[in-house]
Amino acid sequence: MENLCLFLILTIGFLSWCQNPVNSEVINGDGDDLFTLIAIGKELKVVGWEEDKLKNTSNYCSWPHITCTSNQFVEKIVLSHLNLQGNLTLISRLKSLKWLDLSFNTFHGPIPQSFANLLDLEFLDLSYNKFDGSVPIELGKLIKLKSLNLSNNLLTGSIPNELEGLVNLQDLQLYTNSLNGSIPNWVGNLTNLRVFTAYENELSGKIPENLGAFSELQLLNLHSNYLEGSIPKNVFANGKLEFLVLTQNKLSGVLPDSVGNCKDLSSIRIGDNGLIGNIPKEIGNLSSLTYFEADNNNLSGEIVQEFAQCSNLTLLNLASNGFSGIIPSVLGEMINLQELIVSGNSLFGEIPTSVLSNNNLNKIDLSNNRFNGSIPQSVCNSSRLQYLLLGQNSLTGRIPNEIGNCVKLLELQLGSNYLTGTIPPEIGKIKNLQIALNLSFNRLHGELPLDLGKLDKLVSLDLSNNQLTGNIPLALKGMLSLIDVNFANNHLTGPIPTFAPFQKSPNSSFLKNEGLCGYPLTSFCGSSNGPQSFNHKVSYKTVLVVIGSGLLVFTSVTIVVILFTMRENQEKLAKMVGKEDEEVNDDSQPFVILGNVFVENLKQAIDFGIVVKATLKDSNKISSGTFSTIYKVEMPSGLTLSVKRLKSVDKTILHQQNKMIRELERLSNLCHDNLIRPIGFAIYDDVALLLHQFLPNGSLARFLHESSKEQGYKPDWPVRLSIAVGVAEGLAYLHHLAIIHLDISSGNIFLDSNFNPLVGEVEISKLLDPSRGTASISAIAGSFGYIPPEYAYTMQVTAPGNVYSFGVVLLEMLTTRAPVDEEFGEGVDLVKWVQGAPTRGETPEQILDAKLSTVSFTWRKEMLSALKVALLCTDKIPAKRPKMKKVVEMLQEIVENK
Repeated sequence: MENLCLFLILTIGFLSWCQNPVNSEVINGDGDDLFTLIAIGKELKVVGWEEDKLKNTSNYCSWPHITCTSNQFVEKIVLSHLNLQGNLTLISRLKSLKWLDLSFNTFHGPIPQSFANLLDLEFLDLSYNKFDGSVPIELGKLIKLKSLNLSNNLLTGSIPNELEGLVNLQDLQLYTNSLNGSIPNWVGNLTNLRVFTAYENELSGKIPENLGAFSELQLLNLHSNYLEGSIPKNVFANGKLEFLVLTQNKLSGVLPDSVGNCKDLSSIRIGDNGLIGNIPKEIGNLSSLTYFEADNNNLSGEIVQEFAQCSNLTLLNLASNGFSGIIPSVLGEMINLQELIVSGNSLFGEIPTSVLSNNNLNKIDLSNNRFNGSIPQSVCNSSRLQYLLLGQNSLTGRIPNEIGNCVKLLELQLGSNYLTGTIPPEIGKIKNLQIALNLSFNRLHGELPLDLGKLDKLVSLDLSNNQLTGNIPLALKGMLSLIDVNFANNHLTGPIPTFAPFQKSPNSSFLKNEGLCGYPLTSFCGSSNGPQSFNHKVSYKTVLVVIGSGLLVFTSVTIVVILFTMRENQEKLAKMVGKEDEEVNDDSQPFVILGNVFVENLKQAIDFGIVVKATLKDSNKISSGTFSTIYKVEMPSGLTLSVKRLKSVDKTILHQQNKMIRELERLSNLCHDNLIRPIGFAIYDDVALLLHQFLPNGSLARFLHESSKEQGYKPDWPVRLSIAVGVAEGLAYLHHLAIIHLDISSGNIFLDSNFNPLVGEVEISKLLDPSRGTASISAIAGSFGYIPPEYAYTMQVTAPGNVYSFGVVLLEMLTTRAPVDEEFGEGVDLVKWVQGAPTRGETPEQILDAKLSTVSFTWRKEMLSALKVALLCTDKIPAKRPKMKKVVEMLQEIVENK
């Protein structure tokens, strides 16, 4: 019936138009296009394509999302990021269409076969939807197609051979689906192919030998598949390749010498395969090389010193291979090298002084090799070193006192060596040490230095299996962040200090120290004259009986209480969820298996059952981000919460609940005014709910793009500048704690009642582990428009990447424009639009929001200064971006110079 009505509307409208043509503009076009657009607008609910547009038929080419030819034929439609769904077959009636972008919506079902009727189509982007089924073989009829992007859908089956006729393809992207089978040979015959991505699928077989032989291939990304065989030499044949990503496959063979042909090759990522042989010396020809990752292979031979000729190299990762020989000292002289990772090989000899004293290295991982000699005194001349991993080698001698110069170290691993001497007290100067201090399995002796207690950020301390003597100092209570500790197998004596991290540790952390006593050990402390001594003889068996009886009673009571509480919670939740809420089925009543409130005076005010119930109602939804959906929840006590329900991508953290709880507890104690801290959590089934304070002013995105349009809005640059400073300070604090935020955007920055900014999603950044591998990392890239350009080939979330995202937010505040806007043009985001101002003949003043910059000369001057900061933050080269601490200083200077 609906189709019949639509047919009648189109027929009547067309006849009416034939009898009364409006003007020559419509006569030159195709009258069907107008009525087709109206029908599409009705089906997809596209704002601006409503039926009342019939009253002005000559203007459909000026409707949003549409571009027409000079003769009024529709040739381009861009409907991305509009949350659209519905039937798409009507689009196939637009016979002159050359460009169709439907990306980032919620379309589902099979890709319409009728798209094959769009014979003039040159650009088709259906990425980031929920299309399923196989790739339609009918698309092979689109012989004019230059760009085809079907990525990030639910597509299955093989890549059809019927697409062989797409001889004009320059860009073919199929990543993140469930495609199987092999890569067809016809892909290698595409003479115009520049970009081919099919990563995160289930592809198998060999990479076609002719891939790159007949084209000028620039980007090849096939990571996370089941591909076998060797890397084809032809991939490098034409010397145009810029990005090569083949990680996490089953590739074998060698890295071809022809790799040296590609002078513009900036990223080689071939880790997690079965590659063999040497690194070709031709690698030194790659002057543009920035990233080289070949970890977890079977590569062998020596580390070629030709890497030093790659002057732009920032990351060299050769971990877990079979490399032998020494580390070429010239690697330590590379001024741009930030990470040197060669762990898990058979390297030997002394560690080159040039490496440990390199001023630019951020991470040195030489662990699990056969390095000998001593740690040079010049260690940590580097002002940037954050990770020094030298464990599992054959290092000898003392730990140099100069180790205290490593003031920015976050992790120090020296375990499993032959180090002697005492623990230098200078380690206490490394106030940033957070992740771990591991000196275990050495030959260290002497007493524990009191200065260790100054490491108040340290999480893990391992001093086990040495020859340490004396007491465990009370000063170690200063290690407020300590979670994991191990003093086992030393010669320590005296009582174990009463300190929560010690009391919570297993007794194995203190065993084989004959003189140690106190909890968690079973040996009592005290002497015949001390206050803790027994004044009369007590039978050993009697003590055991008393203790055993007490434990039995305690256990019994605990079980009863737990069972009673569980039953009470189940009944309570069943009543609330099952009887009162019609939106939830009786068959799926969730039960909170774990929950806690970290703020003592709020424990009585929060009811987990009501929290769960509220998050099952769409009416309580506030927003939905990359990693979570946020709900507004009101407690009977009058307390209003913001509750974050983690999306399915984050359910992996539920398998490590203890780690999650510890992280949340630590984050709840973060002392910074510009960070949202969790106040509690609840877990049921496979769902995690994180509880936060409710912020009535909403997000910065709403403030910039919605509130600014409301009547009565008064532009206030000082408020925006204050917000910028607060956000920068919050991020600088996170970076100080070695926490890299996974999703910096205006949507994840919230404003309190005084418009002070608070950065959200911090706990996501800690709960998700960015080191899980390329396949997982691609799911945590962040929000569209804020992702740094290097992410496309590094697949790593980094501190410089955070700086870039902040720069986008700052540009957003200066221009009041969204990060992605159709007005910028195809493929142009806010950063490129700002950077392109000179070529458009625009001055910096013209970029700024006129409602702000024209209020006063002072405001305009400050905004231009902030624009300079934003441009520094969004520099294309990560190494050129300032640190967040420096960003804070630059913004504060703007405030102070008022």
